[in-house]
Amino acid sequence: MVSIEEFKRIELIIAQIKEVREHPNADRLYVLKVDTGKEERQLVAGIRLFYTKEELIGRHIVMAANLEPAVIRGEESQGMLLAASDEKGISILMPDRDAALGSPVR
Repeated sequence: MVSIEEFKRIELIIAQIKEVREHPNADRLYVLKVDTGKEERQLVAGIRLFYTKEELIGRHIVMAANLEPAVIRGEESQGMLLAASDEKGISILMPDRDAALGSPVR
């Protein structure tokens, strides 16, 4: 179990996908450039089998913004895109309207 105080430490925000490219060393990964409203960040996400590049560009997403950067197969990821997965595949979590970039998710 995670306490509410521990959960509050995770900074979930709205970001917008600006660029998408295929990861050079992994056929299931994309390398995304996202706008957080304050800066651009790079994310590595395992969603390539479920979304085309064209479907992703411009989408608003929920991202964990205060994770330590991680190198995933040679590419730095500076956050994490939130998505659900089930037997049908992966579904990106998105706001139901265009919230301002950087808006906190509570």
